[in-house]
Amino acid sequence: MGNNDIFEMMANRYDTSERIQIAKVASDAIREYLVDADRKSAIDFGCGTGLVGMNLLNDFKSMLFLDTSQNMIHQIKQKISDFKIQNADTLCFDFEKESRPDLRADYIFMAQVLLHIQDTELVLSRLYDVLDAGGHLLIVDFDKNENIASDKVHNGFDQEILTELMSKIGFRDIQSKTIYTGSKIFMNHDASLFVLDAQK
Repeated sequence: MGNNDIFEMMANRYDTSERIQIAKVASDAIREYLVDADRKSAIDFGCGTGLVGMNLLNDFKSMLFLDTSQNMIHQIKQKISDFKIQNADTLCFDFEKESRPDLRADYIFMAQVLLHIQDTELVLSRLYDVLDAGGHLLIVDFDKNENIASDKVHNGFDQEILTELMSKIGFRDIQSKTIYTGSKIFMNHDASLFVLDAQK
């Protein structure tokens, strides 16, 4: 995944109060779309230090924390051990480089991850393949923001264009809405976050 070297360096100081607050906004938004999740498996895709996934751990039967950064995964393993969590596992893997058809999940969620992925269609297609029939992909990310110009990340996403792309991949029953607006939350710019739910 893009910017992996940056995340490797940030891992042990990633959990700031701002990130914890945004993670709560994201996990609350994701929770609204869960159905019978206590019998289902989830993947926290691009989990970072697991701020979002940890909030949702008790909602699911099992959860796989997946990230491209070994240092981020190390932070998660420490939390799993410290809190004696029984229903979670970890995997360090990069879906931009290869696919993992052996992985299966009922729910995949990704919070502020898509903006770091260069080939969004490729990765979303690979995640579609991982989902069981009827499974859901939930994305929390920034609305498109023309004030941001970066060669490291996308400047957010237009919800309609993203919905069209996901329909093309095969997702159905796609719904999205803006859930939060904050001051200086995206590369020091005011920005809004949306949640998108899509079903296989």
